[in-house]
Amino acid sequence: MKTRLKNNLKNLHSQPVISSSMLGLVLLFLSACSGGGPEVEVNPVQAAPPEILYSGPPADTDDVRTFKKEVWDHLSKQSMCGRCHGLGTAPEFVNLDDINVAYAAANTVVDLSLPKNSLMVTKVGGVHNCWLGSGNESACADTITTYIANWAGDAAGSSNSIVLEAPPIKDPGASRSFPSDSTLFAATIHPVLTANCAGCHTDAAALPIAPFFAQADTDAAYAAAKSKIDLDTPANSRFVLRLRNEFHNCWSDCGDNATEMEEAIIAFSTQIPLTEVDPSLLKSKALFLADGIVASGGGRYDASTIAVWNFKTGSGDTAFDTSGVEPAIHLNLSGSYNWVGGWGIRIVDGKAQGSTASSKKLHDLITATGEYSIEAWVVPANVTQEGPAGIVSYSAGTTNRNFTLGQTLYNYNYLNRSSETNENGEADVSTDDAAEILQTSLQHVVATFSPTEGRKIFVNGMLVASESDNADFVTGGTLGDWNDTYALVLGNEVSSDRLFAGTFRMVAIHNRALTQEQIVQNFDVGVGEKFFMLFSISHLVDLPDSYVMYEVSQYDSYSYLFTEPTYINLNSEAVPDNIDMEKIRIAINGKEAITGQAYRNLMANANATDYNSETGQLLSRLGTVINLEKGPEADEFFITFEKINGVENPFVEPPVPDPAPPADLDPRPEIGIRDFAEINATMSQATGISMGNPNVMATYNTVKQQLPTITDIDIFSSSHQMGVVQLAIEYCNALVEDSSARAAFFSGFDFSASANTAFDTAQERDLIFDPLIENSVGIGLTNQPSVVDLKTRLTELTDNLSSCGAGCSADRTETIVKAACAAAIGNAAALIQ
Repeated sequence: MKTRLKNNLKNLHSQPVISSSMLGLVLLFLSACSGGGPEVEVNPVQAAPPEILYSGPPADTDDVRTFKKEVWDHLSKQSMCGRCHGLGTAPEFVNLDDINVAYAAANTVVDLSLPKNSLMVTKVGGVHNCWLGSGNESACADTITTYIANWAGDAAGSSNSIVLEAPPIKDPGASRSFPSDSTLFAATIHPVLTANCAGCHTDAAALPIAPFFAQADTDAAYAAAKSKIDLDTPANSRFVLRLRNEFHNCWSDCGDNATEMEEAIIAFSTQIPLTEVDPSLLKSKALFLADGIVASGGGRYDASTIAVWNFKTGSGDTAFDTSGVEPAIHLNLSGSYNWVGGWGIRIVDGKAQGSTASSKKLHDLITATGEYSIEAWVVPANVTQEGPAGIVSYSAGTTNRNFTLGQTLYNYNYLNRSSETNENGEADVSTDDAAEILQTSLQHVVATFSPTEGRKIFVNGMLVASESDNADFVTGGTLGDWNDTYALVLGNEVSSDRLFAGTFRMVAIHNRALTQEQIVQNFDVGVGEKFFMLFSISHLVDLPDSYVMYEVSQYDSYSYLFTEPTYINLNSEAVPDNIDMEKIRIAINGKEAITGQAYRNLMANANATDYNSETGQLLSRLGTVINLEKGPEADEFFITFEKINGVENPFVEPPVPDPAPPADLDPRPEIGIRDFAEINATMSQATGISMGNPNVMATYNTVKQQLPTITDIDIFSSSHQMGVVQLAIEYCNALVEDSSARAAFFSGFDFSASANTAFDTAQERDLIFDPLIENSVGIGLTNQPSVVDLKTRLTELTDNLSSCGAGCSADRTETIVKAACAAAIGNAAALIQ
């Protein structure tokens, strides 16, 4: 039976100015900053491969001409398919002598309605002469899919429905699952790996190659090795197949080495008890992820895409541009990074950079239209990165760029070089501080530019920032000043000093400014490979062709995402009659998952009123994540019910185990730091200036996000200190500028005295120092900085600043007092608690 599900997929998803001179005076007392690193890193220019010059008969039809432009011109190269399928090897879909012959042959190996199902694609995807090298078949397959889709045009995107077909019907089976700890692995498989694979597969190797399953740390090695082990059929383990069939780095005889590895895996797996399925469970039939239907009914807007990275290969040191637009900008991965399951790459301390030659494609195709969009699905690692940290950058370093999409704390920043900005793309357009748009979750971020509307930033389909938000910006401009010798880089700057730590799930560059409608369209489609999994429940409800359908994807290397459970019947004439379904749980490998049971309180009823024969009946809009165990090829899933169709089997909570003895924690500091509100209140108390002072309040609102949010002293950073400095300066500025307040606070000090004489004697200095120390540090406390030391440091500061002789400005004395005040109330003694 079949039914069609309409393509309606949704992704669950005026301020006071602080003078630079005053700031410099206080920094002189508090700290020194330095930076380094090269500004420009230039990749070697690579020559483009020679093009095939066709001299055969002309194309018979417009469709043949389109085929030649979109498919033949690419694949006919000798480096791709031309050396075989253009010179006599059937099918001759790139026949070099007659384009019409090639066209006829190509039509036998393509599916224009669903290009990714084309035999031409699946053959290459199945390890058949991928021009990018072994292990990169998915990138080759994606590239050919793009070529065919471009040929097909509207035909490839005409289908707005997904065909749902009945999956194989099978009962859940007994299964072995990986033990939670690495003890058994350490005794069986790990010794073979460390003895023979540590030359490459450790992070300490001369040329480290992920995954690091040969690490000395057994827990880390175990986590990396699981996906290479088949517990049910050890001979099919990737570790074994690489040795037996691919002769990969054998340490002696490959056959013997494969057997040794297989025996180690057998010794491991046979000691793992089988998990038998509880016969009392009210359970559906079972499915593997591969039994699901690919949720690809369409939908992405890619008409203007000129570069795209989907990160599907899962290994190696290259992220492939599969846009089909030449030259491809393949990105070299360097530094510390990890591939992420379910398509993605995590930058830990590295970058992914293209060559200057291939990156020139962006300059040429974007300056031709005068507009563009940067689109990315990203997961920032934290909200403390700044610089801005480079998410996507087309640049030559930190001072010259064509564009950059970056991060500063909770903000996205967008720099673009145009006729209205400088060579570094400044001033940037950024999301609002108070909105805290950027979060450490999967976000769809699109930055667009057009000459008429300027720059805009969209997050998860919503417009969150634009040039028109700021009256100081001149909207738009032209791109005539773009430099074509820059390089595209993800996760950093080309100078490697603007790290963006985080995960990339997809990145695309368009040479048009996407509309919000197009952006929402791409957001709704989502990212990564997703499946509709139909769990058969016909045997539980006495209605044939009944299923509970989930949209399922591999969320990352460690988990699966289940979303939107829906009751559906594949017989379009069948209608449910009050089928009650309560408290659903997801089960994996013979047992109900311990965590991720978001549907355990679900109460639903499938009925004729709410049921739709085309889309079914949605049971819940929730999504949930469950742990990955064996991997997407081997994990078996089913669902259970506490009640269905009137039959009940209440879930019995397992007994709570005795708590383990608490582990000794690492020693922690006995002191902490004040948070942002406490720092503000402390400075107000120390100076006597109200927190409601307009200038103080404005500065506080500006720097509040930059101040510490928690009291853990380990998180205190230089950026926090800069925020403290700016707030301290404003409090001291307000104090000294108020003649009544300063007279009361610094009683007896002569502010009219020249700076070169006002601080000559200890008595004069103490009129400043004593009230500052008493109010910001305290006097006579059991534990406090030495008052003598504090006065010594403050004396050094005032001596340095008052050594101006007869050239002292009239307000120099006031400035020196402000600096001494800011140094005192912004000192560590005033910050710790």
